[in-house]
Amino acid sequence: MSVFVGLLIAAVSLLGGFAAMGGHLAVLWQPWEMVIILGTAVGTFVIANPMKVIADTGTALKEALLNATPKQSHYFEVLGVLYALMRELRNKGRAEVEQHIETPYESTLFANFPSVLADRTLTTFICDYFRLIIVGKAQAHEIDALLDEEITSHIQDGLKPYYALGMLSEGLPALGIVAAVLGVVKAMGAIDQSPALLGGYIGAALVGTFAGIFFSYAVFGPIASKIKVTREKRSRVYIVVKQTLLAFINGAAPQVALEFGRKVISASERPSIDEVEDKAISGATQRQSDNTGAIKEAA
Repeated sequence: MSVFVGLLIAAVSLLGGFAAMGGHLAVLWQPWEMVIILGTAVGTFVIANPMKVIADTGTALKEALLNATPKQSHYFEVLGVLYALMRELRNKGRAEVEQHIETPYESTLFANFPSVLADRTLTTFICDYFRLIIVGKAQAHEIDALLDEEITSHIQDGLKPYYALGMLSEGLPALGIVAAVLGVVKAMGAIDQSPALLGGYIGAALVGTFAGIFFSYAVFGPIASKIKVTREKRSRVYIVVKQTLLAFINGAAPQVALEFGRKVISASERPSIDEVEDKAISGATQRQSDNTGAIKEAA
């Protein structure tokens, strides 16, 4: 929503200011200038990026426009599933946990945390590292290094749409100049016409320069920055998982390990210790108890 509000403020300020100065808004409507600028921009974007990045840019745009960042409720579910798995591993052993991580989408434990299951990449990430813990041969420092490498790779992949749109934004002023030059070429072809007609052609050409700069600094540049902020916030969940698992591997009790994870949540979304106790730890325990009771009744 903030993106739409910002674009509305920018457009109203620009058009309103131009009209207040006595400008005619109709002069700014030069559709073929826009076709030249935006069409060429899309073409260069397709040339510069593989199809996977192009498709991911669409996803990133949707996330940015909807402000699809992890909320506190999502962090509760992440901490909850981690606590449930650590508790199972601590109390029941490896075989009990293995059945959950091998088929998470059929697991009664994971079914209690739908927002985690909805993120397939995060679910796979959690299961892979619990699998390493179950194997028991990897040292803590080795898993730490592996986690760092994977999270860094995940962040870099997530920021590719930001870099792609940033490059597009940087090129738009130059494309505006290209459109303006073509407009001047057209005006030069009518040099023998009346000053009024010639002035209209030159004005239309200058609109191309204006449009290129406006789209660069008021549209695509800010949206690219919004994508970066959104993707970085979405990657924070993986840091939470990392710190929690490392604490558990180094011998911390599940409740204590969750505190390591809680501490790396951004301050604006970080829950209190009591909230984690109530909604993540007690909630996970209650869900497991309910599932156990339901299974016994079914039997």
